[in-house]
Amino acid sequence: MELRTLRAFVEVVRQGGFSQAAKTVFLTQSAISKAVKQLEDELGIVLLDRAGHRSTLTAAGEIVYRRAIRMLAEQEDLLGELSELRGLKKGRLKLGLPPIGSDALFAPLFAVYRSRYPGIEIQLLEHGSKRLEELVRSGEVDLGASLLPVSSEFEWQDVRREPMDVLLPAGHALAAREEIELSALEDEGFILFDSGFALNPLVLDSCRSAGFAPSIVARSSQINFIVELVASGLGVGFLPRFIAQKRVHAGVRHVAVTKPRMTWHMAWIWRSGAFLPHAARAWLELAASRETQLVGRE
Repeated sequence: MELRTLRAFVEVVRQGGFSQAAKTVFLTQSAISKAVKQLEDELGIVLLDRAGHRSTLTAAGEIVYRRAIRMLAEQEDLLGELSELRGLKKGRLKLGLPPIGSDALFAPLFAVYRSRYPGIEIQLLEHGSKRLEELVRSGEVDLGASLLPVSSEFEWQDVRREPMDVLLPAGHALAAREEIELSALEDEGFILFDSGFALNPLVLDSCRSAGFAPSIVARSSQINFIVELVASGLGVGFLPRFIAQKRVHAGVRHVAVTKPRMTWHMAWIWRSGAFLPHAARAWLELAASRETQLVGRE
């Protein structure tokens, strides 16, 4: 049973005949007659009592007419709801965010996105980059903010690149320098983030390139706690420069690291070849349009 034949039948009933129905739906009278006959043949029962120029419903026709009205209404509701979704009047955006840098990078985006698309429900999950990759892979989030590089199973859109700074106790012998080589920190205790944070491999791989394996004295998932541990003299920490600059502490200095330079590269990722909901596409478009503005204000 096709909706087009139901629509033709309904219009014949509403208009009281085939000729008027044909004018209403901009079809020929023969096309309308054929559609109604097709419906009757499919159902195996007469729906209209054709008497002269008027057509009246049979008992079976009344049943089909009531049902057809509901089915056509459901179709209109479906199309309307999809139209609203495409217009971003309704929907859901599932985002995965890392604890590091999200406040500075994405808080302004949330405000703008919410003002443009107030009907979109935003669901947030916060994890380290590796866990976020798993959530994107499983479809539990539409987009995840992760450090590059990522595997080819993901597509990505650039968010920001930042050099890494080392956090040193204010009284440290190297704290007054503008930059230091990573090898100069070989004998220091390293304060890293918890496992699952992609920042850790960045630091550890750079240490290997510099020819040493660091001594890890503590781990934490909280930036402020790591800053406090550095201030206490426990060891040294690492943060992207723009984040380090926002964590001002009288007992901590941040210094640029060279040889090798470490680059923190954040991007939005999603499954390669996967369908992205309209809400997620709108987020990426907004993020891309505001990227240079956000960078310029830092």
